[in-house]
This record gives sequence, structure tokens and C-alpha cells, in this order.
Amino acid sequence: MYKHLFLFGGSPPFTLNMAKQFVIKASTNDSVSILFVERDGWEQYMPRYTQALEDLGLNGFYYLPLPSTPIEKVVDCLKNSSGIIIGGGDTNLYADYIVETSISNTIKERYDLGIPVAGFSAGALISPEFCIISPKDNEQNEFQFRKGLGLISDVLIAVHFTQCNDETHLRNSVNKFNNHLNYGIDENTCVYFLNGHLESIEGKGVYSLENDIIRKIN
Repeated sequence: MYKHLFLFGGSPPFTLNMAKQFVIKASTNDSVSILFVERDGWEQYMPRYTQALEDLGLNGFYYLPLPSTPIEKVVDCLKNSSGIIIGGGDTNLYADYIVETSISNTIKERYDLGIPVAGFSAGALISPEFCIISPKDNEQNEFQFRKGLGLISDVLIAVHFTQCNDETHLRNSVNKFNNHLNYGIDENTCVYFLNGHLESIEGKGVYSLENDIIRKIN
């Protein structure tokens, strides 16, 4: 079974070609689930996630704000979804509301069955085995790491890479987990993993620390 993971370095929308690939992978009559930490005005924000997909013919969506949506409903929607999108925002809250609950098991089960998963910013950060959080992304202003969803292993992800000037954070991540691949993903950029391996890139830039040098991946 092929496994499809789309990790975005910033907020939505989907980049054009990755939207096409996501729609192809999710091409059934079932709806796509969108998991996100609830905030005021979220209804007006959802078209940023959906518009590119709707333009390509995907029209059914389950909107699952957390933590107000009961876990049982989230799990039921995920089990009936043709695709899963995890939004952006406070990374620690996403880890609290998704990774540390039974929701994570269902996401992993669906992913293993070939259902495409897309993560934007915080959603991208919680997708690997370890969720690595930049000091610029938490109230304590410190390097943090915690359990992730485990959709991919031995991979470190940093987001908003160039925009947040987060080279130091990526270096700290590699120093902590020096046997892992590492990717710093810019905003408006997506990294697509097929069966846990980097398959393609679309957008402004993706970087990796190799032999103590930050290199742009083409």
C-alpha cells in the first residue's frame, strides 16, 4: 500500500501541483477531514484549505475544530474520509489535542491504508516520529521536542524556515537527533513523502544541513 504525506512549511493554500496530487490520491466519493485548533472566525478561514481542492473537483469536507469536537466524532469522520488535512497554529496545542489522544491512532491507520495526509506548519511538525518545536514557536522561547504522529521516521522538520531565519533551530535539532534526515521548509512550499521517503518538492525552498552546511535541495 502506498503512503502519501504532504508537509507544508507554512499556512494554506495548497501549492498547485501538490493540490492535484492530493486530489488524485483522495479521488473517492468520501469527504476530506480537516483537523484544526479552534479559533474565532475559523469558518471564514476554511476556504484557504479547501479552495484549491474544490477547483479540482473535491467538494466534501468534514470540519473538525478541536477540542470542541468530541473525539468519537473525529474518529468516525476520519474513518470515513478519503483524505486528512491537519492545520496550522500553536504546535503544542496540536500535539495535545491530536497526538496525545486516540485520534492519532486513527490517523496512522488511515495513512497506512493509503489515505493521503497533508500537514500545514504545526500539522507538518506533528507528523514525524518526533515533533521538534522552535523557540520561536512556543511561549517558553525554548527548543522543545515531544512525541509526534509517527507517519515518518528518522526525519526532522522545521517550518517557516527562511522566513523565521531558523537555521540555528535546525542545527540544534540535528545535534539532538544526529542520525535523522532533516528538512527546513519555507512558506508556500510542500515536501511530498511517498512511503516515508522524499519524492518531490514544490515551492520556494527546502533546505537540509549536511556536513555542517545548510544546502538548498533542488
